[in-house]
Amino acid sequence: MKKNRRLIHFQLSYTWAIATCLLLIGCSTDEDISLREKSIIYCSEGSPESFNPQTVTSGTTIDAIANQLYNRLITYNTEDNSIVPAIAKSWHVTRDGKKVTFYLRKDIPFHQTRYFTPTRGLNADDVLFSFNRILDKESKYHQVVAGNFPYFQNVNFGGLVNKIEKINDYTVRFSLNYPDASFLAHLASTYAVILSKEYADQLSLASNEKQIDQLPIGTGPYKYQEYKTGSLIRYYKHPDYWQETNDAQQVVFDITPNNSGRLAKLLAGECDLVAYPIAHQPIINNPNLTLESVTSLNVAYLGFNTAKPPFNNKMVRRAVAHAINKKAIIDAVYFGRAEAATSVLPQSSWAYDNSLTHHMYDPELAKQLLTQAGYPNGLTIDVWAMPVRRAYNPDALTMAKLIQSDLQQIGISVNIISYEWVTFLRRLSKGEHQSVLLGWSADHPDPDNFFSPLLSCASAETGSNRAFWCNQAFDDILSDALSTTNPNQRKAFYSQAMAIVKEEIPLFPIAHSKRYQGKANYISGKSLDAFGGIHLGNIQRNVEGGE
Repeated sequence: MKKNRRLIHFQLSYTWAIATCLLLIGCSTDEDISLREKSIIYCSEGSPESFNPQTVTSGTTIDAIANQLYNRLITYNTEDNSIVPAIAKSWHVTRDGKKVTFYLRKDIPFHQTRYFTPTRGLNADDVLFSFNRILDKESKYHQVVAGNFPYFQNVNFGGLVNKIEKINDYTVRFSLNYPDASFLAHLASTYAVILSKEYADQLSLASNEKQIDQLPIGTGPYKYQEYKTGSLIRYYKHPDYWQETNDAQQVVFDITPNNSGRLAKLLAGECDLVAYPIAHQPIINNPNLTLESVTSLNVAYLGFNTAKPPFNNKMVRRAVAHAINKKAIIDAVYFGRAEAATSVLPQSSWAYDNSLTHHMYDPELAKQLLTQAGYPNGLTIDVWAMPVRRAYNPDALTMAKLIQSDLQQIGISVNIISYEWVTFLRRLSKGEHQSVLLGWSADHPDPDNFFSPLLSCASAETGSNRAFWCNQAFDDILSDALSTTNPNQRKAFYSQAMAIVKEEIPLFPIAHSKRYQGKANYISGKSLDAFGGIHLGNIQRNVEGGE
C-alpha cells in the first residue's frame, strides 16, 4: 500500500510538473521539458509597479526586479552587512567626506534583448545618466515619471549631491554639499541601479522615453523577456554576466496573490520557491520541502493619516494606540514568531534605545483619551488592510479584524477596506486613507533607513510617508545624526528621534518579524536577505523537480 501511494504521489507530481511546464514555458517537445529542468519558478504574491527600482519603494517590485535585472556601484556582504565592491571595483572618500570617487570595472556588458543590442559595455556615461536622471529636473527621463523617485527624494538626494563628474571613462566622482554618514548606504541600496545611457539615447530618438521603465535593460544575472499582467514575469539568463551565477536558463515569477494558491502550488510541485507561505507546518512536514527564514530588518505598523480627521488629533491617535493588544496580534497573526515593536527601529539595530517604552495596552485609558479628544460617544474610522503578504505583516486582514475588535471595546467602529495591490499603493500615495496597516523592510542596515523614508517631511511630499506627518524638529535631528560618523553621537540623536515619534504617534509600531520562504529541496543556495529583496542568481537547481 505504501508503494502504491508513493507511485500515485510521483505520478501526480509529474503531472503537475508537465502542466506547469505547458502553462509557463509552452512545452511541446523533449527539448522544452529539458528547459523546465533548467528553469527556476518563483511564486510571488503580487505584480510589479515598474521594472525600474528608481521609481518605486514597494517590496513586491523590488523582489521581482532589483537583484535579478540590475547591479549597483557597490553592494552589501550578506554575511556581515559590510559594503563591498560591485560595478565599482574600489572607491575613495576624502577626509572631509564631501568627495567620493568610484573606479569602475571594465568588463561589464549590458543585456542584449529583442528590443536592444548594446554596442559597448558599461562605463562612466551610464553612471552619470543613471543618477542625473534623478537629479536633473530638466531631463526628459526625469520628467517622464513626473520626477517621481521616492527613495531618493525621501533621503534628500538632490540636496546632498552637488554634482557628478566623469573623470575618465571608468572613473566617476560625486561631490556632496555636506558630509552624510549614510551616503554609501544609499548607493548600495536596491534603488541605486545603473541603467544604460546608450539604450536611453535610442529611446529618445524614437520619443519613447517611458519604455526605459517598462522594457528594462540592466547588467544583472537575468534579462527581461516578457510580462503578462497579473500572471507571470519571464526572464532569460544573461549569458555574458560578469559574476558567477547559477546555470538556470530562465526564471519565471508566477504571480499568485492568493495565499492558499501559492502554498498549493509549492506542495504540488508547480513552484520551486514561494514567497510568504500562509502555513508553515505543511512545508515542515514535507520531506521534499524546506522552510527558510531570515531575521529581517522590518516593522509592521498602523499608520495614521495626520492630514485628515480624526487622526489630525494626537489624542485620538494615542487612544487607538492604547486600545490595541499587540500580544494578541503577535499570537494570532505571527504565531509568536515576531517581537512586539516599541519603535519603528528594530532592537537588532545598533542605534536602538533599550530604555524606550511603548504604549501599554490599556482600554480604560484609551476611553478616557477618546473622551478628552472630543469623542465621548465614539466614532467610526476606516482601516486599510494591504491585500498581499509581506514579511512584516503576513496577514493584514486578520490583523485588521483583531484591531476592529479591540477598538470596538472603546466605542470606535472600524470599516476594513482593501484594494488590488497596485491600486492600493496608488490610492495610498494620494492620501485617500484614514489609517493603514502597512510596514517597512529596510533597504540597508543604516538606521536612517527607518526614519527618513517613513517619517521625514520629504517623504510626506513623495507619499511614502503614509502618515503625511511633517515635524521640523524631527527632521533637524535626522540631519544632525547624518552629519557625524561617530556611532555614539548618532545613537543619541536617533534616541531623540524615537522619543518624538512616541510622543506624536504618527504611526503605531506593532511588530518586527522574520521573513519566511518555502522551497523544494533540490534548490540550494541562499536567496533571502535581511534587507534588499531576493537574489535568485544565488541559488542553484540541482536536480529535476518532482519526486
